[in-house]
Amino acid sequence: MQTQYWNEYSPSLGRNMEVKRYGHAGRPVLFIPCQNGRFFDFENFHMTDAWQRFIDSGDCVVYSTDVIDQETWSDTEGDPVWRINRHESWFRFLTDELAPFIRSDVNRLNGWDGYPGIIAFGCSLGALHATNLFLRRPDLFDGLLALSGIYTASYGFGSFMNEQVYLNSPVDFLGGMDPSHPYAERYRNGRGIIVVGTGPWEMPESTFRLKELSEEKNLGLWVDIWGSDSAHDWDWWYRQVDYHVPHLLY
Repeated sequence: MQTQYWNEYSPSLGRNMEVKRYGHAGRPVLFIPCQNGRFFDFENFHMTDAWQRFIDSGDCVVYSTDVIDQETWSDTEGDPVWRINRHESWFRFLTDELAPFIRSDVNRLNGWDGYPGIIAFGCSLGALHATNLFLRRPDLFDGLLALSGIYTASYGFGSFMNEQVYLNSPVDFLGGMDPSHPYAERYRNGRGIIVVGTGPWEMPESTFRLKELSEEKNLGLWVDIWGSDSAHDWDWWYRQVDYHVPHLLY
């Protein structure tokens, strides 16, 4: 498996951010680590093994980056306005800096003039971040694989709510969306897959709500509920990747 590492300054964040690429060709995938995670978690937690057959075949190339949850979602005692503004800076890093970089790199790798949209992928809190990329920027992200997420901003911000928090809380954002909104058609034309188990350590209630909203508003999301043996753990995420990634790539 070919890899490449970058450590570059982000103007949005005012600090260096690290990114690693896995693969040599194919559709671009952006992996968002779990809460407080690092770019190397994709490799260190052996998610590379789950994706290897898709990467080695040249069907996809995965980019893994850092989160800054310690400053934002995890710092529940900090000022919520500062924290959500800082999170939005990270979101701009992903959409305004990293996504164009991925586009250029994927075009070079594949010899393309243009590229299909990026697939956002994450587990646990990373699934929430990936889902927000897909929902808020469907012009950039037309695929989603979100595993074992919690899709309400109350997880990190309690009862605090402003416009920025609202935009990062899918049950609220989709709940308030008019079914005729142009994003709804983009969701239907994309491939959005949200998965949760009902077993140990899972908190599926907000996923159930996303399933209801998708059906009510015809958003085209595939919300897949796994059984009571399916836990909030890497072993189950590997299985879900193996099952669902072909639906995203082929």
